[in-house]
Amino acid sequence: MRALALCASMAGSARAEDLVVHAGTLIDGLSDKPRHQISIVIHDDRISEIDDGFITRRGFRTIDLSRKTVLPGLIDAHVHLQDIPEKTPGANLLMSEGDLYVVVLRNAYRMLESGFTSVRDVGSSVDLPGIDRGFRAGFMQGPRVWSSLEPMGPVGGHSDPENGLPEGISVINRENALIRGPVDAVDKVRDHVRRGARVIKLMPGGGVSSLNDDPNNLTMTDEEMTAAVGAAHALGVKVAAHAHGLKSINHAILAGVDSIEHGTLADAESYRLMRERGVVLVPTLSIGAWRMRILKDNPGQFSAQTRAKAAAVLPRGPANVAAAYKAGVRIALGTDVSALQGGMPEAGEFALLVDAGMSPMDAIFAGTRNAAELIGSKDIGVVEAGRFADLVAVDGDPLRDISELQRVSFVMKAGQVIKIDGRMRPLQETSPEG
Repeated sequence: MRALALCASMAGSARAEDLVVHAGTLIDGLSDKPRHQISIVIHDDRISEIDDGFITRRGFRTIDLSRKTVLPGLIDAHVHLQDIPEKTPGANLLMSEGDLYVVVLRNAYRMLESGFTSVRDVGSSVDLPGIDRGFRAGFMQGPRVWSSLEPMGPVGGHSDPENGLPEGISVINRENALIRGPVDAVDKVRDHVRRGARVIKLMPGGGVSSLNDDPNNLTMTDEEMTAAVGAAHALGVKVAAHAHGLKSINHAILAGVDSIEHGTLADAESYRLMRERGVVLVPTLSIGAWRMRILKDNPGQFSAQTRAKAAAVLPRGPANVAAAYKAGVRIALGTDVSALQGGMPEAGEFALLVDAGMSPMDAIFAGTRNAAELIGSKDIGVVEAGRFADLVAVDGDPLRDISELQRVSFVMKAGQVIKIDGRMRPLQETSPEG
């Protein structure tokens, strides 16, 4: 990956061309009122101004989206780019590091094709910071990636890659995922940030598809979580907590995390704490819908233990979103999957949020502005002067039919046209962003 990073840093010196985009309807991620007949002026990789009416500029190329709805580049705040969700859980443990890089590049390309110009990867054992540098430099096609590297938790917990494996099987770099007390938590967080992590992922409770752990159990101590959060925040890095069960949700909130991932079994007290402390919920309905479908069509792919946990937890996801939304909890879009083959498109999460009770506009905010604020970037998430020129377009009106976001026909990332008229363009040589 050092060679890849070096090549990425030497990517071409051509700047993005100056552009004027004519948007028939603009949903900018800021206002809940769409604007019509808008011109978005782009210089290099950023938006320089936004004007009413369709204007032209000498020396600027015009892109005609006057019959389309234009939105900010979409953001998925919970992905795992190295996973192959079509395969049995844990299948990537049998893959080489080279195999995993190929999977990452495939998934990243498909997510960009679907309109996701930025993602937050909350669990990977490969050098995603290096791959992200390649994406940002224009050396490869993919979204920007905010990576946590390995999620961290206790021995035998949801983050332990050897959890449930037969005795004698060992996983390389297992120790990177294990926290053995508060002092070790601080050291592990600092080491993750040293290696390029831009978010920290903690696993204070059990999972659903994993073996030998229970979502209802609290597997990290309050002292371990508080130490990890303090170390991360001291370095300017946010903390995400995987938590399905009530104990892990509430204890993680009180420890100071910035987001609860899944949060499936939360209650009214959880929502009060999240709202008061500004903690964001990332409900990941897509993975629940996907797993439930696989459990129905091919139950033998999962153990009896996993089937029982899935039946008890996953159906609660939509009701959790409805209750959190009603309680005023801030929600960011996350799918927990990447580039499903023959399954639910990534943008299907928008439709699941609407089905669960969110308004179409608030679902769009979840996958644009809210996700950007959770990530902590002021460069993405809205269409506004000074931000990166990240745009997507659909033919219809997603406020009337949210499934339009599953049919993105135009994608621009940092002023570069990635997809137009429904077709991906070849890789273009560009200079690094910013």
